[in-house]
Amino acid sequence: MILNNLKYKFGSVRKEKRLGRGQGSGKGGTCTKGHKGAKSRSGNSKKLGFEGGQMPLQRRIPKFGFKNFNKKKYLILNLDTIQYLINIGKLKKKITIESFRKLGFFKQNIFYKILGRGKLTSKIEITAHKFSKKAFNGIKKLGGNLIIL
Repeated sequence: MILNNLKYKFGSVRKEKRLGRGQGSGKGGTCTKGHKGAKSRSGNSKKLGFEGGQMPLQRRIPKFGFKNFNKKKYLILNLDTIQYLINIGKLKKKITIESFRKLGFFKQNIFYKILGRGKLTSKIEITAHKFSKKAFNGIKKLGGNLIIL
């Protein structure tokens, strides 16, 4: 077998139809595009979502609200979760952002908030971006220390 002698099997390749080459070809005149209208003319292309003149879906459906891209998202952590982590030895009495990141709770630039579900039984020093009133009072009641970033 020589690569420069390779050919298609006979009958598998057909010539493309040559449109607009006179009436004798059978495809002259309108070139199978019919008479008049945008589709018969050169340079025609429908825009994305065009529905034949009907009001398109993206304009029929109403718009709602808006997204605030500057909104800070807070990941939440409850007091009972913190107490559980202290009990199993994952956290010490001094809790910082770095200690949560080492546990895999948070990524680099994420804010977090401490909520007051559950009860603390140990005195802790904790650093967070926000505290709920219940969590704030629960930590202070035990003599704990809060640091707000």
